[in-house]
This record gives sequence, structure tokens and C-alpha cells, in this order.
Amino acid sequence: MTTALRTPPQTAAASAAGLRATARIVARADEAGGITRLPVLDGDGPFALRRIRGPGGQARVCVVGAMSAPLGGDRLAIEATAEAGAALHLTSAAATVALPGRTADHATYDVRLTVGDGARLDWLPEPLISAAGSVLRMTTTVELAPTAHLVLREEQVLGRSGEETGALRSRLIVRRAGRTLLDQETAYGPGAPGWDTSAVLDGHRALGQLLVVQPESDQSPAEVRLLGDAAGERSGDGAGHGVLAPLAGPAALATAVAPDALRLRRLLDEAARSAAAG
Repeated sequence: MTTALRTPPQTAAASAAGLRATARIVARADEAGGITRLPVLDGDGPFALRRIRGPGGQARVCVVGAMSAPLGGDRLAIEATAEAGAALHLTSAAATVALPGRTADHATYDVRLTVGDGARLDWLPEPLISAAGSVLRMTTTVELAPTAHLVLREEQVLGRSGEETGALRSRLIVRRAGRTLLDQETAYGPGAPGWDTSAVLDGHRALGQLLVVQPESDQSPAEVRLLGDAAGERSGDGAGHGVLAPLAGPAALATAVAPDALRLRRLLDEAARSAAAG
């Protein structure tokens, strides 16, 4: 999100402790028209939601930052539901920058995604940047029906150019038909031991993952594939390292680290092409 002057809209709850805001999106299939409609598109606080054109009958929404967020003490959330048979693509206009606030309390940013039977949801936002002095806890929770499709990308950049990182704790929980498909938590920056050692990031400042869930691949799981430098594709300035691996169930997870956001995106795009071809 862009960092504009903070002047909260009246619909958001603001206090000295921080801002409380939730954006809600519901996508519903229109069987008669063969398209997906958006009966609920409710932006709040820093979340300005914009419809954008997309291919076929898919509904596409872009999240535009209306103010600086998240700051210390903020409690922010995005809730998106693709009902049965719907196709929803969510992105953002710019990176989200976590910044220090007027309070020492941490900020929270919760993303809650629900995908119904036969529906598809693409969650492809721009990176989250953890600025120096910020403290953020981010949780992404996904509930999938048995025949739901999901493409989810998360990218995190530790510090802006030339600065130290803030404290970032991130958790991703994915359930399919009520059973846990993935539950992982990571922590970086002040207070997280060993995060910058050779066993973890080894000096890299951009990290991310791509999760693809395709019910039709249940009988043919993805093959393990190394990405970037891990595959011996050295480019002189370091392409970063990554791996694409199958999960239990019809899913594949790519995890990557890189020197910067641009090279991280290249690794995850490569993983997306491999998962689609697999």
C-alpha cells in the first residue's frame, strides 16, 4: 500500500491505541450469465477496494492503500470469500509497509480467505515491507472446500533500502475440507533468534512462498524442483534460492529467499509456471 497521510475515514474505528478496520469481499457465481459478481465489496480504513477488468467471467479486485498502515497498535483484517463456483482474483496496487506507530504495541494484519466447492481464489498481493522499528504479527488463514482451487503468494521484504528490518512474525494456516494442509510460522528481526544466520536467511532480505492447490492433481503430485542458485543457475549477482515441493493432498508449495523483491518474484514466477505445467 502507498503511505499517504493518515486521516482515517469515519467508518474505521481509530483510537490512541491504533486503528481497527476490516475489509470484506464476497464473490458469487452467476450461473445464468457465466460470470462472477461481487455482492459484497466493503472497504474500510486503509483498504480502498477497486474492481478491475479481468478475463472471462472472473471477478478481480485491487486493494488500494488509503492511508499509512499498518502502524503500531493497528488491528487490520481482510476477509474474502469465493462462494461455490465463483472465480475471484485479489491483488494490491502497491507494497504494504509496516511502520512504527505512536504506541509500542505491535500491529496485527489478518487475512481470512474462504473458497467454496468448484471455486477458485487467487491471492496475489504486492510484498509486505517490514520497516525499521515496526512490530507486526501477520496471520493468513485459508479454508478450502474439497474441490476448491487456490493460488496464494506471500512476499516479505525485511527493511527498506539501506535500513534494518522491523520485527515480523507471520503465520500461514490452510485447511482443506476441515483438515490441516499447512500450518507454519516464521519470525524475523529483533527478538527472533538466529533468523539472519546461514541456517535461515544467510543475509537475504526478501523471502516468500507460493502455494497452489489443484484438486485435479490429487493423483499426480508435483515433483520436487530446485529454483535459482539452488538449481545451479548462478547469475553472478545471486538469483536467490528456492524449492518447489508437493504437500500431502493436491497441493504444491514453493519457498524462496533472495537478495531483493525483484529476484524473489522471479523465483516464485518460475515456481508458478512449474506448478501449472505439472
